[in-house]
Amino acid sequence: MSTFISLAPQARTLFYLQSASRLLLFWFPVILGAGFAGAFLWAPAPALSIMFGVLFVRVMLSLWWPHLSWRRWGWLERDEELLIARGVLFRSITAIPVTRVQHIDVRQGPLEQWLGLARVYVHTASGLGADGVIPGLLRPVAEGLRDRLVRTQADGDDGV
Repeated sequence: MSTFISLAPQARTLFYLQSASRLLLFWFPVILGAGFAGAFLWAPAPALSIMFGVLFVRVMLSLWWPHLSWRRWGWLERDEELLIARGVLFRSITAIPVTRVQHIDVRQGPLEQWLGLARVYVHTASGLGADGVIPGLLRPVAEGLRDRLVRTQADGDDGV
């Protein structure tokens, strides 16, 4: 069996920046709000202790999880299919038959543009949105994958 191709090293930085923004913009306000509400409505000492404990766990996860997630992402292009592997606790490997591909998008958010990365969205005939997403690819790699999948899909049978 072939080896999965890892995401670009810059993707680890992207995952850390995304994790830090979630921590600062969502988790800090939610945990602090719940902690102070608990301190006023319940008992200050236990509520603040729980608040600091939960905050500590969230900070540790934000420091640890992005690296683990980056290590577990991978993709493999075969003649008949595209395989996408991901997941830290629950491993998932998605196989997308090339003959079922309808279109492929290459997208970049602001952080991805800054880091020179892109995401590839693979849409199939299901019509339920993207059936496969590969984040953290260097833009030329993402565009090359898109071009190869489109070319392979165009050369093959459309499955109808």
